Amino acid sequence: MRFILFLIMIGSFVLLPSRYAAAQQSDQQKIEALMAAQTSAWNRGDVTAFMQTYWHSDSLLFIGKNGVTYGWQATLDRYKKSYPDTTAMGKLDFKLLEFKRLAPDIYLVVGKWHLQRSIGDLQGHFSLTLRKIKGEWKIIADHSS
Repeated sequence: MRFILFLIMIGSFVLLPSRYAAAQQSDQQKIEALMAAQTSAWNRGDVTAFMQTYWHSDSLLFIGKNGVTYGWQATLDRYKKSYPDTTAMGKLDFKLLEFKRLAPDIYLVVGKWHLQRSIGDLQGHFSLTLRKIKGEWKIIADHSS
């Protein structure tokens, strides 16, 4: 009887990692889709749609070359001031380099961004902290430089 229980326990243990890996893969795919939606919105010149991937909260944190911005509206305002038109916005491209699951509902994503613009290209790196809120992944902190 102990041997059967041991086998059942081992079988359960073996199944858990595969379920965990499948859930993690699905989350990564959802985050990749979120980043694709961001890119698409930016490349249409729609900063407000771009911001829909961010947590709509005063607790949102954005860190850029000019310091820290707190809150969704302040981050939107910063983007609109820094990129007032499609010429300034250019065409955005992301390269996602690393996904780290920090908790079941939190990921750290590291990548590169590139803006191709007629007025001169810009590029840099970013780290995003994403959290699953009400079943959707949202960026709760963004450090881009």
